[in-house]
Amino acid sequence: MAAEDQPDPDAPAGGADVGAKLFGTWEIDEIAYEDPSTERYITVTPVAHTAGRHASKQFKKSQISIVERFINRLMQSEENTGKKQQTLNFVREAFELIHDRTEENPVQVLVTAVENSAPREETVRLKYGGISVPKAVDVAPQRRVDQSLKFLAEGVHNASFKSSTSVPEAIASQLTGAANYDVQTYAISQKEEKERVAAAAR
Repeated sequence: MAAEDQPDPDAPAGGADVGAKLFGTWEIDEIAYEDPSTERYITVTPVAHTAGRHASKQFKKSQISIVERFINRLMQSEENTGKKQQTLNFVREAFELIHDRTEENPVQVLVTAVENSAPREETVRLKYGGISVPKAVDVAPQRRVDQSLKFLAEGVHNASFKSSTSVPEAIASQLTGAANYDVQTYAISQKEEKERVAAAAR
């Protein structure tokens, strides 16, 4: 391969043609962001599998599609570790379910769910002369997105593990619930709990 034909390793993860669609179906050009603080950390591209191009570069994860980051989080449990293709198929099926139920773009539903599930405050523990005291702090935007993806993935795992609920069904219900700010949804309940504890520690 000629040098000029080789891809730029520092190019954004979604270096695809304008107008390309995620999974060949879902538009990504008109995604709306409600939260300006996390907007730069929620990247939407038509590429759902970059094969870890930015894995060794600090903070490059923010350039990877939020869909792929969600897929990667879903794999982070003992029985699913490394099953990228299987998880990719689960998310593809879940997006179809979301579209059938809401008639909305499932990528938009995921983005809204991530924004709604991102905690704004959390607590840290400070030590004063051997006494540990909780202190409320603001959460950095990148950590907010990380925490949101963690809560959504845990919600899917809890809903589908040793249950008759299929994984695509669990993904669809967790994302639609979080997008609608349903406090019964695991991710939203975890966010509310974190903020409640932080408010008490102010």
